[in-house]
Amino acid sequence: MLFSELGLSAELLRATDKQGYQQATPIQQQAIPLILDGRDLLAGAQTGTGKTAGFTLPLLQRLQNTEQQGSRRVRALILVPTRELAAQVAESVRDYGRYLPFSSAVIFGGVSINPQISKLRRGVDIVIATPGRLLDHMQRGSIRLDGVETLVLDEADRMLDMGFIRDIRKVLNALPPRRQTLLFSATFSKDIKQLANDLLDAPKEIQIARQNSTLEQISQVVHPVDRSRKRELLSHMIATGNWRQVLVFTRTKHLANRLSQQLEQDGLSATAIHGNKSQGARTRALADFKKGDIRVLVATDIAARGLDIDQLPHVVNFELPNVAEDYIHRIGRTGRAGLEGEAVSLVCVDEKKLLSDIERLQKRNIEKIIIPGFEPDQSIKAEPIRNGGNKQSSRGSRNSGGRNNSGRNSAGRNAPSQARHGRRQGQRSRRAA
Repeated sequence: MLFSELGLSAELLRATDKQGYQQATPIQQQAIPLILDGRDLLAGAQTGTGKTAGFTLPLLQRLQNTEQQGSRRVRALILVPTRELAAQVAESVRDYGRYLPFSSAVIFGGVSINPQISKLRRGVDIVIATPGRLLDHMQRGSIRLDGVETLVLDEADRMLDMGFIRDIRKVLNALPPRRQTLLFSATFSKDIKQLANDLLDAPKEIQIARQNSTLEQISQVVHPVDRSRKRELLSHMIATGNWRQVLVFTRTKHLANRLSQQLEQDGLSATAIHGNKSQGARTRALADFKKGDIRVLVATDIAARGLDIDQLPHVVNFELPNVAEDYIHRIGRTGRAGLEGEAVSLVCVDEKKLLSDIERLQKRNIEKIIIPGFEPDQSIKAEPIRNGGNKQSSRGSRNSGGRNNSGRNSAGRNAPSQARHGRRQGQRSRRAA
């Protein structure tokens, strides 16, 4: 289906055409008419399926249809879990709204709050925000939300995982009760369903692709290897395969830093991105990676749902994530917009349980290929996986490796777990955003 068949305005069709898009994706085909009709929506879609445009385009059109001359109120609020995702959603709002008179502001932590305050005081129509920084503005009185007509929760499951539920409810208390609410989530846990029941009014529910399924165009392979030889194998694959753009995931910030330095020593241009980096450093690293100035970007799970990189060919799990769902979000950075991608996992004996969890989630086995010269030593025994706080987990899953993403609560905890841990983790995650 073409965008021109979805009832969008001439200005929005002109913007989509300038972006090079004429054909709507399945999530866009289903979501746009419902949002234009004013319905509340609970939408599930895999990463890379075009869901940002799926809510941005109709949101802009609804603002256009009810344009209020001289209004200085915030009329639309988009909540997202991470700084990177906030910046990318803001870019989409600017791109699709380029021929419309609406102003927008993106607000998140890690940067000075003063320029954000100045922009908000001048008046904006659309705010894209992380919950923690939004609460800061609310407490300072630099933003009012009583005029919000549309609320979007993007990556809602990720926000619950990060302990944002209390912040979200504080924001909700500042919103008018009559509004349109759109909840987008990659997974539909019990907690997401409960949140939807609390927030949405007679919502329409759409689900694109099987829940937690990986995109068909992503090829997956596991290379068994000893933990001490992972870096050597990674350098070997990048060099012999002449990989020019590789996104590599680790569980911890410390390893991300160390690995990027080791890859540099191997003659590969590399840098790390994680929550301990300043926002400026993170933005520069991502920009250099997109331009091709950096060959390898080593990231913690802070990047798993926030990076939108056109035609990214390779994602490598240097370490498997502690929770299987995060594997889906990691490898979803490749194979976007219908293009093919490759997801490679370097798996040592310690990670067999994590691999089993991933295969169980996907209901499929992943092909295992041993690289000649890197055969695993069968005499090596499995060791407990340590997290950032050096606590051990003999199970090697939920509670291990959790302190990634700015050194705060792991994005990998599932929703039932966040219900137990969210209260004490929430403050730390708010600072991370």
